[in-house]
Amino acid sequence: MTPPTDSIVVRDVNHHFGNGESAKQVLGKINLQIPRGQIIIMTGPSGSGKTTLLTLIGALRSLQQGSISLFGTELRGLALIQQVQVRRNIGFIFHAHNLFESLTARQNVHMALELHDLAAAEKHRLATQILTELGLAERMDYRPGRLSGGQRQRVAIARAVVNNPGLILADEPTAALDKDSGREVINLLKRLAAEQRSTIIIVTHDNRIMDAADRIINLTDGAIGSDLDVKRTLYICQFIKGCPMFSGMSLNDLTDVAQHMVPESFNAGATIIRQGDVGDRFYLIYRGTVSVSVSKDGAARNVAELQSGDFFGEAALLRDEPRNATVTAATDLETFSLSKDRFLAALRSHKSFEEQLTATLFVR
Repeated sequence: MTPPTDSIVVRDVNHHFGNGESAKQVLGKINLQIPRGQIIIMTGPSGSGKTTLLTLIGALRSLQQGSISLFGTELRGLALIQQVQVRRNIGFIFHAHNLFESLTARQNVHMALELHDLAAAEKHRLATQILTELGLAERMDYRPGRLSGGQRQRVAIARAVVNNPGLILADEPTAALDKDSGREVINLLKRLAAEQRSTIIIVTHDNRIMDAADRIINLTDGAIGSDLDVKRTLYICQFIKGCPMFSGMSLNDLTDVAQHMVPESFNAGATIIRQGDVGDRFYLIYRGTVSVSVSKDGAARNVAELQSGDFFGEAALLRDEPRNATVTAATDLETFSLSKDRFLAALRSHKSFEEQLTATLFVR
């Protein structure tokens, strides 16, 4: 299957340092798909493989095993000149600023524009605009040696984003910045993601910027430990905290439940659960409407209509009995579902499980 051209696709990537018996694996079986325009924050302890993965995606390091496709271009096997072409559409922000010490801040930003056919006046305008936006209007004619560490970092960020690249790779971009400067940088990156559909991958330990993420990916020992879709998770948490069986759960517990819920789609008319079948999943409706019907003595009657934010399927799981009703998609339907094992484990970990169980069985 051909990867979508509007995404980054990482498939079965393994990477090691060294050879033979001294070889150390730093990445193992990494699989990711990142749509254009997402902001990804990558976390994890030192040595977990974050920076290695970042440099592989940026074509700064050659792939050993697996595949990485950047917006339709496969990186594995690219010749050196082709790798250079790929990197022209990537903005790199590294903790080591890598500025030219003999050039002013504005001239350093100009360097990123040299690859493009622009008039000198336009280069000057773009460099001035981005440096001003990052709070360096009074420092743009200073050389790096006369700038603070935070100011040098902002020049490096300006150089990385001045071309509105399709992909921005950032390694600890706000580590040397105070709260306000860090927020200016994050707001700029959010604007690029929203307006230019730039994809942004940030390696960081800075908890101050986590709210900017569309997804938070945690690496541990070279593997993806978790991949949290922030907006989806917040949506699910908002609704499941209103379910009687989940009421009173902490945000951490709700987030854990949300992460294990799986998106599913059904066409109008599809039967989602059937009366008499074994119950194996709990459902939360994201979009659409369902009809709930009960059959008795060969006759079926509708007993309820459920819509976005409603849930169903919990009674059979709680009672460990067959389904007591049939649920049919009245419209095209999108749901999030949770397996029986995950559902019961979440409830049993909650201190008021017995009270919630009793209340739920009587209410529904």
